[in-house]
Amino acid sequence: MTLLFLQQYWWLLVSLLGALLVFMMFVQGGNSLIFSLGATDVQRRALTNSTGRKWELTFTTLVTFGGAAFAAFPLFYSTSFGSAYWLWMLILVTFVVQAVSYEFQHKQGNLIGARPFQFCLQLNGILGPLLIGAAVATFFEGSNFVVQKDNLTLMADGGGLLSRGSLVISAWANASHGLDALLCPWVLVFGFAVVFLTRILGILYFMNNVEDEDIRSRGSVRLVGQTVPFLILFVAYLVHLMLKDGYAYDPATGVIAVEPMKYLHNLIALWPLAIVLVAGIALVLFGIVVEILAGSPMPGVGKRKDRFADRYANKGIWFAGTGTVLTVLVLLLIAGWNNTAFYPSTADLQASLTIENASSSEFTLRTMAWVSLFIPFVLAYITYAWRALDRKKVTTDEMEHSHHTY
Repeated sequence: MTLLFLQQYWWLLVSLLGALLVFMMFVQGGNSLIFSLGATDVQRRALTNSTGRKWELTFTTLVTFGGAAFAAFPLFYSTSFGSAYWLWMLILVTFVVQAVSYEFQHKQGNLIGARPFQFCLQLNGILGPLLIGAAVATFFEGSNFVVQKDNLTLMADGGGLLSRGSLVISAWANASHGLDALLCPWVLVFGFAVVFLTRILGILYFMNNVEDEDIRSRGSVRLVGQTVPFLILFVAYLVHLMLKDGYAYDPATGVIAVEPMKYLHNLIALWPLAIVLVAGIALVLFGIVVEILAGSPMPGVGKRKDRFADRYANKGIWFAGTGTVLTVLVLLLIAGWNNTAFYPSTADLQASLTIENASSSEFTLRTMAWVSLFIPFVLAYITYAWRALDRKKVTTDEMEHSHHTY
């Protein structure tokens, strides 16, 4: 295991965590549709309890993503999480508001009722995916930061610490500390594409997890309204990404230069990823289409429609969810592999971060690589817990008679 192999391996793991996080944000997407899918208080409570069974997994995935990024690529962590802190603080605040809203909306002694907390869940359902999508888009569009690489040498030598005080390695080049990313139109395009994607996943999850024909019927109709803007935004950004300039670095010298259509070149050079990307997009579309068709009248097809509905009805979340993970994984991989600067700086091109100049030491990466072999056991436990939670579907009757609900 060479150092470069370890760096690429850990970029794969961090990218996989990021892809899983986007899928798990069906919780946020579902919460943003509470009032759209739930016509009564009991139905809205069923919806919040459905996502309430999974919100901790989403938050844990977010924290694990941040922890893996810190351990494997500490310079990226200090630059993005440490310098663009207003953006990440907003993300964390929305998730904290989500947790509080779940716990207190029907808690005894709540004097303001459940609806204000449900509006907070809606706020998290929109702002959370938008801001995380914006943060991911900066991998391609760039961020306004500088890195004082000389301070790395001073800290390694132990010199200047007393005389010069605290040595700042990376800093934002303006006072916005990450919020300026929201001024880039393409960052917003990608961010809103993630918002609509999570709303689609949220609907598909409800159709699978909540046994209520009214909710499922509304979900089938709402899918169309969410899919159209998602496709427009995602296709527009994907075309933009394939045609835009990227940032390549020379592995021998570390010099970073602009390369036209860099991300298209990455897909061509890493052609298996292009196949996975197409497969991922196809699975997302298949998961959407089967639910729309299964829930809509199909005159003239008779028994074929019944067989189709029996086979795929309420199972679209698994196709679309798998496709989401594959698609996001490929996008993150082409952002960092094939000698690409995954966190380009718009303030100083040579300060851009790559998986080589931002990674931990070989010893740290190698030690963590052995620890990562336990990941399949963790995934197996998550799968077991998921199946245990979903063994019994959420029903409106349960909301009226059970005391163990949100």
